[in-house]
Amino acid sequence: MRGAQTPGPVETPAYHQGSRTVQARVGVADLAAHVGRSITPGIRPVAAAFLEAQPMLMVGAADRAGRVWSSLLTGTPGFARATGPHTVSVAGGIPAHDPLAGVITPEGTPVGTLALDPRTRRRMRLNGTVRPSARGFTIEAEQVFSNCPKYLQKREWYGSEAGRSESGAVRYGEVLSPDQVRRVRAADTFFVATVAPDGVDTSHRGGNPGFVRVDAPRELSWRDYPGNAMFLTLGNLEADGRAGLLFLDWETGTTLQLSGLAHTEYGPEGRVVRFRVERTAETPSGSPLRWSPPEYSPANPPTP
Repeated sequence: MRGAQTPGPVETPAYHQGSRTVQARVGVADLAAHVGRSITPGIRPVAAAFLEAQPMLMVGAADRAGRVWSSLLTGTPGFARATGPHTVSVAGGIPAHDPLAGVITPEGTPVGTLALDPRTRRRMRLNGTVRPSARGFTIEAEQVFSNCPKYLQKREWYGSEAGRSESGAVRYGEVLSPDQVRRVRAADTFFVATVAPDGVDTSHRGGNPGFVRVDAPRELSWRDYPGNAMFLTLGNLEADGRAGLLFLDWETGTTLQLSGLAHTEYGPEGRVVRFRVERTAETPSGSPLRWSPPEYSPANPPTP
């Protein structure tokens, strides 16, 4: 007679090996398996309503040279909307001045998107494959899920300023300027796009000003705060170090996009992500949206 076997952690199809490796290392594999059941390929009515109410959408993808970027798209609420249980339509496409311009092809491009509402501290991630359309582009959803409001700063939307910077206004570089260093150190929010064999993910990172350190003009670091135990970003970095960061000046609309390589260090004081800048793209007034000063999240840990 065979003895009873103790079942091991449940493997969730939503996770690839990189995420499972981090989950096991941190000791949250069972919790991650439970949380992973919230990831679905379909867009529920409540998710569709949330998406249609947003004036901005973050999009992450790799450019034609393989560099990963996180980009901001904006429009009148409804510019991004679900057109079916598995399809999202986005009006306008990616602006010509953006580093990701031209990456959307009829063959399909993997993307990770994030819809975030600072007014309500709600956010939704939708990952899938994007193709051009008459309206702009469409996304075939493969992973759809919401995140908790942790580390989200609350802001009120003041409205939009007409016009948008032309491509000639974009300032490219390979190292952070002194002014960019100052703005990164003052940031309370950024967005990070990462890639893996099964697609692209775009996530949010938030904290009190100073939570992102500039260790050198090409070196950034930040603590990885406790989250939902999925470890999609850190799991992607286990498999592929390419990453793209987006910093937004909420009051002026200036965007700062960074593309480079990242890795995670595990120590007695927790996890630290280190990012090396390879390319920068700064767009003055890159966003027409204007937001209020923040009401910081009560979940933010203190910063030095």
